[in-house]
Amino acid sequence: MSTESTSRTPIIKLHDETIKNLYVKREDFIPYSFGGNKARKAYGFFKEIDSGDYDTVVTYGSSHSNHCRVVANMAAGRGMPCLIIGPEEVSDNTYNSKMMELFGAEIINVPVSKVHDTIEKTLSDLRNMGKKPYFIQGGGHGDIGTQAYVDCYEEIKAFEESDNKYFDYIFFASGTGTTQAGLVCGQILSGDDREIVGISIARKNPRGRDVVLESITDYLDHKGVTYNREDVEKRTIFLDDYTADGYGSGNKCIMDTISNQLVINGMPLDSTYTGKAFYGMKEYVKSHNLSDKTILFIHTGGTPLFFDDLENL
Repeated sequence: MSTESTSRTPIIKLHDETIKNLYVKREDFIPYSFGGNKARKAYGFFKEIDSGDYDTVVTYGSSHSNHCRVVANMAAGRGMPCLIIGPEEVSDNTYNSKMMELFGAEIINVPVSKVHDTIEKTLSDLRNMGKKPYFIQGGGHGDIGTQAYVDCYEEIKAFEESDNKYFDYIFFASGTGTTQAGLVCGQILSGDDREIVGISIARKNPRGRDVVLESITDYLDHKGVTYNREDVEKRTIFLDDYTADGYGSGNKCIMDTISNQLVINGMPLDSTYTGKAFYGMKEYVKSHNLSDKTILFIHTGGTPLFFDDLENL
């Protein structure tokens, strides 16, 4: 099985009545398990797994998690056991959770307050059994996940150069933080000056932004990159105004956005991630009078979750 993405994801122009130059980078077109940012990150983790002496994968995430679905899929393709520790509070049946089960993942649901101890005990028990587990933090957190979106930023730069365009703003759903961290790090390494705006899908400030900042500085420190802390903080825009009722939730405005984008652009969004981000972007553009700017939306995936929303559209 391939351990790296085989092609760049396309950037296409969207029809939009209010934003003249709105483009989308279709990360959901990554050719593995419905694609998305979690597939891009998982290629990196499994490259390390394949080159190491591991026989089991352990990770964390809810029943809505695109990350857990992709990791379970990649593990199954290798005949490797996969254990997923998830919070009881978000353990409803979704198309993602059904696929995790199809891939043979062992799902362990516990109260969120017991997640950390359960992960440590699970890893300890596996090692005591003679196993060699590889642990992936929830959402693909860590430098490998950040690197995936440094690479994505380079793809955006290559598109701009080949098509003679420049995106004034980049918007996307921001969750565990490494997607946004990678884009900001890519910007710093490239010496660019544009607005990179993460739309939070659950976390509130200051914690949400602090997690992103930690991922950025960890990556830059490990790479030996000199940076100005004040500059990094200025570049890290994390908006928590559009989270609805938190992770996995939507509202009428978000659902209307999902319906409209499917009808107008044939593009599936979902109420957990991309629908929130697209709605938040549109509201931000309207409130800041940015309709004349050239804007890129990164579609970070979640097609199975679109079908969870479909009956409510």
